[in-house]
Amino acid sequence: MTAQRTRPGLSVPRRNRKPFYLGVVVVVCLLGAAHVLAGRATDFSPGALVDGWHGMADFLAEAFPPKLDWDKVVQPALEACLVTLAIGLLGTTLSVPGALLLAVLGMRGRNPVVYQVSRSIMSFLRAVPDVVFALIFVTAVGLGPFAGVLALICHNMGVMGKLWSEAMEEIDSGPADALRVAGAREAQVIANAVLPAVVPSLVGLLLYRFDVNVRASLVLGLVGAGGIGFLINQSIKLFQFDVLATYILLVLVLIIAVDLLSALVRRRLND
Repeated sequence: MTAQRTRPGLSVPRRNRKPFYLGVVVVVCLLGAAHVLAGRATDFSPGALVDGWHGMADFLAEAFPPKLDWDKVVQPALEACLVTLAIGLLGTTLSVPGALLLAVLGMRGRNPVVYQVSRSIMSFLRAVPDVVFALIFVTAVGLGPFAGVLALICHNMGVMGKLWSEAMEEIDSGPADALRVAGAREAQVIANAVLPAVVPSLVGLLLYRFDVNVRASLVLGLVGAGGIGFLINQSIKLFQFDVLATYILLVLVLIIAVDLLSALVRRRLND
């Protein structure tokens, strides 16, 4: 191997970049092949979208202008938006105790059996979509927002538990180790060293999940869990696209309001 001299008695070996470039080429080829296979599996066809432009044009022609009848459309939609917001709120806050327990038990360094069991529970709750949970709870408690709340609680415990456990693992372990050396119990270590260090991160992640859960509650309404999603599903089935446009506009207002509220709370926490 050749060497490049920089000063008498000192040489720096020249790096051989061929393996690096070869690896890049292999990765690009593998990604290209994966995208080709994915396109075939999903019948991905931009041409089909272009050919179907007249269908989208007909939909837009029927959807605009939106129907703004207060008694029959706007007022029921506003009430349904509040129900959707309530589903997202309860699904987020009521999952906090279970998520916090799973996060604490799922931290690295704990008893291996407890760690694996808690991680398995979180993985299961994350793996099952909230829509599937909603379908299960609809068969148990019937149609309505309560099934949506239960579905979000179950799914959100798994997601927030994992996010919170990872946040707890990233903190400085010095204060916790000092308490352990002083003879503190594990519960005291968590309450006095771990949780105070991660409260801002936990709240930020909770606000993020609230935002996500409000959006998810829209989809849950499509399977009978109530809220504005249920009205959207009805308008689609009845081909009332002007009513659908009104619902979509109100959903947009709801999502923007939730985003602004979350951003405001995050700024207050960071001040």
